[in-house]
Amino acid sequence: MPKVMYLEAGEIVGTHGVRGEVRVQPWCDTAAQLAAMKTLYWDENGQQPVKVRARVHKNIALATLDGVTTVEQAQALRGKMLYAHRDSFKLPADRYFVRDLLGLSVVDAEDGHEYGTVCDVSQTGANSVYHVKTPDGEVLIPAVPLIIKEMDIDGGVIRITPIGGLFDDED
Repeated sequence: MPKVMYLEAGEIVGTHGVRGEVRVQPWCDTAAQLAAMKTLYWDENGQQPVKVRARVHKNIALATLDGVTTVEQAQALRGKMLYAHRDSFKLPADRYFVRDLLGLSVVDAEDGHEYGTVCDVSQTGANSVYHVKTPDGEVLIPAVPLIIKEMDIDGGVIRITPIGGLFDDED
């Protein structure tokens, strides 16, 4: 499964002041992570770079984008997504981009039975939760070591040991 090289980093949600500064809601882990980036991209192919100067304000990034100098120009960008090259992020060995998890097959670590595919990921604070689309509907799987036995992103599979009640009515 080929990895996407440019990931959604944040969405422009409004303006700040009258000199073209924009408010960017981070789609990465934190506003500080987004504010540390010096180059972002207007497109998911990395063909349209934009220089960025940003700072953190509460839970968002306030950014000055090259070429945007008026509040009218900034307002026209509302709803626009900014992208970052995946190498801009430094992930620990046991962390993954949500984008890379979507579409992975979820199989039993013991017998290889396929349960379904990851269709969404939620953050609960304590751990992530994988939403798995199965033939019988959507099942939520806590991303904890007790259940997740192997993450093979390149192979397109997550191997799990399900606990009772996860895929059946067992207590």
